[in-house]
Amino acid sequence: MGLKFGTDGVRGLAHSELTKDWVTQLAFATVRATGVANFVIGIDGRESGKTFASALAAGFKLAGAKAEYLGVIPTPGIAHIASSYGIGGAVISASHNQAEYNGVKFFLPDGQKLSDEIQHRIEVLLSEEISIVQVNKGLEISHDANKYFDSWTDSIRNSTAFRDFENMSVVIDCANGAASYIAPQLFKELTAKLTVINAEPNGRNINLNCGSTDMSSLSSVVREINADVGLAFDGDADRVLAIDDKGKIIDGDYLMAIFANDLSKRSMLNSNTVVATVMANMGFHEAMKSIGVITYITPVGDRHILQALSENKWSLGGEQSGHIIFANDAKTGDGILTGIHLLDCIEKSDMTLRRLSESVMQKYPQVLRSVSLRQQIGNQDSVFDQLQPLISRAESLLSNEGRILVRPSGTEPILRIMVEGKTQSAVQTVADSLSESIEEVLK
Repeated sequence: MGLKFGTDGVRGLAHSELTKDWVTQLAFATVRATGVANFVIGIDGRESGKTFASALAAGFKLAGAKAEYLGVIPTPGIAHIASSYGIGGAVISASHNQAEYNGVKFFLPDGQKLSDEIQHRIEVLLSEEISIVQVNKGLEISHDANKYFDSWTDSIRNSTAFRDFENMSVVIDCANGAASYIAPQLFKELTAKLTVINAEPNGRNINLNCGSTDMSSLSSVVREINADVGLAFDGDADRVLAIDDKGKIIDGDYLMAIFANDLSKRSMLNSNTVVATVMANMGFHEAMKSIGVITYITPVGDRHILQALSENKWSLGGEQSGHIIFANDAKTGDGILTGIHLLDCIEKSDMTLRRLSESVMQKYPQVLRSVSLRQQIGNQDSVFDQLQPLISRAESLLSNEGRILVRPSGTEPILRIMVEGKTQSAVQTVADSLSESIEEVLK
């Protein structure tokens, strides 16, 4: 059957793990599983994107569905278009991964990502033999592309104050990805002091030593020009992380704390509840308790966050990686929208980003480790039965002043380990010891 759905769609090495024929089969199965008859397709600009977009369109056509190709567009743009026009959406993207990877994300006509049930249904259909005939005609951009695109960018303008930040110096890192084509234009409308870096995509440099996965160049530029804030998008611009004036990374937990605090003060945080994943820092939980905000926890992945927001009519959710969902404004994480909301919060606070972040949250020391696996974990219960004594022993070393989270990656054959605690030295020691022990067991 090939690849399976992970935390955010399907992803793999282009042309080896992820192939044209398989993508065509995936599109065919998706139509059969969802009944959606019309789709828009976007790509994040990586070299293999158009090839897989063509394969996807071929699969939709074979299943009797129509597809419009929109070219390079951020993932949140496709989500907005899907929900606004009542059609399906598909994005050819490997998000924060580098150019040799690619993948597929789907949106239903209500803007939601596929549920676990639908994903399972698609995987069952993929196990069946499907006769595939590739359509090799060139894929042309839809004549309605500008209309769709403008609909999304106008929604960003309308959902934010879009006030004048002319006195604020801002640097944006477009990750040589989908944000490169639109973020500079939108932020130029907001501030006269804009510096743009890593906005020269060539299909091979997406996320390469830039963007939210490598913020060193952004940090350097912010400090060099004495900018007020830096914003780093990932390849498909559905997430953003920030840099303060001293070059410090302001991650998704800090951003969530800033937004929750702001919305709560203005009585705009529905049910005074924020949605976070199991990865949220302990400091974030303490910060929310201190202002009387309830935190609802979901598994990793913004589709789980969105599901909780939709089912409960809550307004804000997100994760450490910078996927932030303003449920009243968007159907998925939107890095550009989030960045504008952050500038607005900074402006209203009359503080620097550094002071603002420190005022809302004190982060617990955290160490992340990854243990490579020969393949993605099949029987998770069996593996974790083996690891539980190691995890329990490590937890005892933190003396109830920290926590440990061990989980398999949803996109790579990697076991992710997170250790948090009161002191950096204790966290470091426990993380090193635990990762070494797990590597020994999994050899």
